[in-house]
Amino acid sequence: MKDITLLAIESSCDETAAAVVKNGREVLSNVIYSQIALHTEYGGVVPEIASRKHVEKINQVIEQALADAGVTLTDLDGIAVTYGPGLVGALLVGVSEAKAISFATGLPLIGVHHIEGHICANYIENKELEPPFVCLVASGGHSHLVVVKDYGEYEIIGRTRDDAAGEAFDKVARAIGLGYPGGPKIDKLSKEGNPDAIAFPRAKVDENEYDFSFSGLKSAVLNYLNGCQMKGEEVNRADVAASFQKAVIDVLVEHSIHAVKEYHFDKFAIAGGVASNSSLRKAFEERCAAEGIRFYHPSPIFCTDNAAMIGAAGYYEFVKGVRSGYDLNAVPGLKLGER
Repeated sequence: MKDITLLAIESSCDETAAAVVKNGREVLSNVIYSQIALHTEYGGVVPEIASRKHVEKINQVIEQALADAGVTLTDLDGIAVTYGPGLVGALLVGVSEAKAISFATGLPLIGVHHIEGHICANYIENKELEPPFVCLVASGGHSHLVVVKDYGEYEIIGRTRDDAAGEAFDKVARAIGLGYPGGPKIDKLSKEGNPDAIAFPRAKVDENEYDFSFSGLKSAVLNYLNGCQMKGEEVNRADVAASFQKAVIDVLVEHSIHAVKEYHFDKFAIAGGVASNSSLRKAFEERCAAEGIRFYHPSPIFCTDNAAMIGAAGYYEFVKGVRSGYDLNAVPGLKLGER
């Protein structure tokens, strides 16, 4: 079978990224321009600023990706691009760029679902991983438990009812004065704290045993902080971070392992920004080892938003014959499994 080489573009939030990926699993280049420093002073991503920065950087990032891979546009077989979900203005920059390159070169265009990209990030370094398996996608905007039935075929069996895991991390980090981005800062501070110091709640959703809810946990942390302030008690921020993080991890691990066993799989993967949390990885490694489940996870560079994962997902769409027209548009609320 002929090698398939794709240029992939990702611009769904605050990373402008481009990559060249061969056969879905071999990354020839992976360039990411992160806007974190730009948004930190605002305490979170400002959509308008993100969109303008994408416009400014996207050509440079693509040129760098092609140069790093040692290829030109004539060496490519297609262009894969994230078209949802995400910030509409940010998505439009990547989609417009991909359509322009496709139109100018005649290369096929493949619209890729952002969450599907996160799941497919697991294929890059785990060459032996093939469906079916269960995957937990945990990021700033999403907390999904997904049964990966086949390449490009997914069933969401659990989702968050309110805050996503990463969103809860950001809000709690802000409340204890750590700032943005919250996930890495809580992960770091929690290493100095006692995870059993404060008993924060673990929510269960009655209607669906696989669903998540983190707003109650977030409220419990805020109530604890307010209580300490009213009583004039000093807050041990490391203990708060460690106890909060353990409460999130306990729920993510319990629901995920329960799903793997109920669906009779022996493979489990994690994906998304929260998947780079060192305590979460350790908890899953230990639990999967105890349960005889094979555990897969991408390196941290492939957990954050990147284009290599879009190239991986795009490849499996490409070989199935999926092609997008020039009417491809940004779909900010795109559901997994929709086209």
